[in-house]
This record gives sequence, structure tokens and C-alpha cells, in this order.
Amino acid sequence: MLSISQHAMKTRRLNHIFLLLFLLLTTIVNTRGQIRLAAYAGIHSANVIESNNIPGWDTAVKKYYSARTGFHLGFLAEIPLGNKGFFLQPGIGYSSKGRQYSKYNDSATALLTDTIYSESALKLSYVELPFYLTYKLPLSSNHKNNFFISAGPYFAFFFNGTMSRQNRINSTNQFNQENDDLAVGNAVDKYKTFDLGINAKAGFEFGSVMISGYYSRGLTNFYTAPYDGQFNHELIGATLGIWLNKASAPAPKMSIDSDSDGIPDEQDSCPSIPGSAKWNGCPVPDTDHDGVNDDEDSCKSIPGIAKYHGCPIPDRDGDGINDEEDHCPDQAGTAENHGCPALKKEVIEKIEYKGNNVTFKTSSSQLTKTSYAPLNDVAAMLKAHPEWHLTIEGFTDASGSQEYNLALSQQRADVVKNYLVKRGISSGQITAIGYGKARAIGDNGTSVGKAKNRRVEFKLESGR
Repeated sequence: MLSISQHAMKTRRLNHIFLLLFLLLTTIVNTRGQIRLAAYAGIHSANVIESNNIPGWDTAVKKYYSARTGFHLGFLAEIPLGNKGFFLQPGIGYSSKGRQYSKYNDSATALLTDTIYSESALKLSYVELPFYLTYKLPLSSNHKNNFFISAGPYFAFFFNGTMSRQNRINSTNQFNQENDDLAVGNAVDKYKTFDLGINAKAGFEFGSVMISGYYSRGLTNFYTAPYDGQFNHELIGATLGIWLNKASAPAPKMSIDSDSDGIPDEQDSCPSIPGSAKWNGCPVPDTDHDGVNDDEDSCKSIPGIAKYHGCPIPDRDGDGINDEEDHCPDQAGTAENHGCPALKKEVIEKIEYKGNNVTFKTSSSQLTKTSYAPLNDVAAMLKAHPEWHLTIEGFTDASGSQEYNLALSQQRADVVKNYLVKRGISSGQITAIGYGKARAIGDNGTSVGKAKNRRVEFKLESGR
């Protein structure tokens, strides 16, 4: 059992260690503006990973051992390693470790051993020096909110330790309890002064607050048992940390920017002409001198226009007429036909022949039955050639007034156009014009001549 003076002495020793650490880290922070200092604390589950050569221990004894709740606290410094998101984080802290044992006996065992139950708690305290290599992944543009992951070794120094035991006697129903101070050293049944292990943590940093999950594993045997055994510490817990100061940015290097383009002269290939960072401080070049800079020019070495991203106006069919003016951009043609192929004489004659076979009833815009077959042929030809344009000219005989005949001839031209549109031809591909009794082709003094004059004529063009 420890006396009151022994407890006070150990408490003062711990206070002195943390005071010394705080003063040391504060001095570092004040002299190195880029270093930050944090205080942290947390709780954890402490356990001991034990392996030994005792027969049956894994099945008969190990199950009665379990983890105990502990805590850790301390200070952590942070030193940036370049500007790639890596940091060195050394620190010093206090950590409670150990494990507990609990066994309740059945009535037969209690009678045999004269013990109803027995419990013990191994309580160890260490001063630790962790060294973390930390990587931070920014979660905000100002780098104040980050996800971080850390790992590194720790060096631990034994601070104090006790073994707390209690049991209940079956025969007397008496409760017994005792606390033993643990011996330190390398001899049997003593605890090592030093321990070495690894720490790992991951969590989030929100401004000056850190929250992380924590894992620690000892690598050295911290206890010399009276039997062949290996003892390693294991901790799993959570930590809350607070940054106590802000890291100051390094003083910016003064530089000259003669052309005020935001690029210092020592990095500017054109220090007297404003430019962009992409072109090392020079203006964006225009290789083909077409007024479209290379960043926006899809044809950097061929002069063009802005509408086509610096490329020449296209001429897909290569007929010398650019696509903007070519009514048939995928068919080679002539300028007279607006870039469309010239119409063959036999095609023109065929269309005109079909038109000559379209007739109307006397004083009417109603088509005769013989007119439908040639109109259907014309519709098929126009549908196959959308680059063609048909002009329908309507005529009448000399019967009636001039005004009447003009109106009737327009109606006849419109009737033919509407018929072709209903057969699937675009209205924009057809023009209908009425000329009245003009341009007679038959004798208006005879019925046969009048029938010839009640007609339409077809004029075909290409590329209009």
C-alpha cells in the first residue's frame, strides 16, 4: 500500500514533467512561428496481449482477463514538412494502461477453494513520447477543415503501477481487498522502465478542434514474469484535441512585377508585356496571325475566322464554294446553282412535260383526274432531291376579266402546290405564281385552244 507522502511525491513528479514540457513546447512555438501546439485528452480501452507456455492457459485462464477503461492526455506540437500536406507531430503525454481479471466460482469450486469470487486490476501509468507522421487531406479551400491520418512510434517511461486485488471467502463470507505497489526493474516479477510501441490515429480537424480514433500497440515485453511469457500493451480509444495557437505563414518574398500581370519578373518570360501564367507571363500567341489566339484556335497554323474557332470557312464538297454559301454543302456544284449540281437537260424536260399534263376544269381550280399521275411523279422526284426548287406558274384562258383570271390562275398554282405539300414536299421547296391569261399557248377562239391555256407550267432550279 502506498502512503499519502508517496502519492503526493508521484503527483508532484507528474506535474513537474508536464510543466517542463509545456514550457519547452511554448518556447518552440514562440521561436518558430510555423509550429503549432495542441492539448489533447481522451479515453481508451486498455488491455494486455499475453502469450505464455502455461498448459491450458488459453482455454482455462485467459477468458477471465478483460480490458479496463483508461485515459490519456498531453501536448502535441506540429511542424509542417514542405507544402504537400505532411506534418511531423512530436509530443509528450500521460497514459493509463493495464487490464483486469474477474472470476466467479460455482458452488463446488467455491467450496473447494474457499473463494466465492476473486478480482484484480493491473493499473499502470506511463509518460509517453509519441512521434507521428501525419498527412492531411483538406476538406475546405482554406485548409482549416481536414481529414487526417497519423502513425509513428512511441517511447514510454514507467511512472507508477499498482495491483488491486479483492476476493470473498466462502467459509466466512468475508470480503478482502488489498493494493500492492509494483516493483520496477528487469528482475522476475518486475515491470520494465521503458516500453516501445507504435501509435496510429485517424480523424477530422475542424478549425482548432481535432477528433480522432486512436490505436496503440506495444512492441516490447513490459513485464518479466516468473514463467516464460510475453506481455504487450494494447489501447483502443478516442481523442479530443485543441490547437492552442495558430501557425503564422512564412513572410512572403518581395518580388518585382514590371508588367503588373501577377507573375514576378524572375518567372516572367515577357516581363515588360502583360501575359498569363500558362504562357510564362507572355501574351497568348497567335501563330497563324488570324486574330484568334492559340488558346481558342483549333487551326493554329492555318488562318481562319473566329466563328470557326480560328479555322477557315469549310468547303466540305470541295467545289470552291464555302459551306456558308453552299446550298448543297455535301454535293459538288457550280456558283450559278449556289453550290448545287447543274440540272441535266433531260430532268428539266421531264419536269416540264409532267407540268404540261396537269389541267383544270373550265372556270375552276379543280384538277382533272388525269393530273394526279404526273403530280405524283413530280412529288417523288422532289422528295429525292431536296436541293431542287420548283416554281409553279398558273394560267387561264381568255374567258372572264383580267382580275378574275389572275385570281383563278393563282388558285390553280396554289392547288398544285398544296397537293405536292400533302405528298410530303416542303412548302419552302415550291413557289406558286398566277399569271392570268398571259402567255397563251393555244387559240382562245377555240375550245381546244382554251383547254391548253388552262394549265400550269413547271420551272425547275437547283440550289435556290
